[in-house]
Amino acid sequence: MTTLIADDDTAPVSNPLDLVEELANANDWVFDRQEDELTAAVTGGYCEYQLRFFWREEERVLQIASVFDGRVPESKRANVYETLGLINERLWLGHFEMWCDEGLLMYRHATIADEEGTGLSGNHLAIMVETALSECERFYPVFQFVVWAGKTPKDALDAAMLETMGEA
Repeated sequence: MTTLIADDDTAPVSNPLDLVEELANANDWVFDRQEDELTAAVTGGYCEYQLRFFWREEERVLQIASVFDGRVPESKRANVYETLGLINERLWLGHFEMWCDEGLLMYRHATIADEEGTGLSGNHLAIMVETALSECERFYPVFQFVVWAGKTPKDALDAAMLETMGEA
């Protein structure tokens, strides 16, 4: 995973999506910004992720959702729900979920800004994004093994989490 370019300064912001927009511009992401939402397309090692950022002014919460490219077929959703439980047990920050209507897999995490709008820096935002993308890349093969290779959730997790030693 590459390191994102981010501004290091912590400055008061009325809307953290301004920082997200700066990050998107600095990393040459294609993005679309609405008043309280920004969506960017980011290419990962396995697929293109749709990064969606939501700002809730009333609660002072910035949420990131990294949505996978592709949908889970109805016939695989029970196994995917079991897989979500096994994966989420391993996470320290954020969680994976599936939107049941569309069958979309995603990673979500949120952070709170203080009353003055400080506390969110370009570095903080970059860490949120790097964490989301690295967790998606780490667990993408697990979901693929369950959905497309027909493995059980436990077998898929075991197969994808093998630690490699050395280099070929």
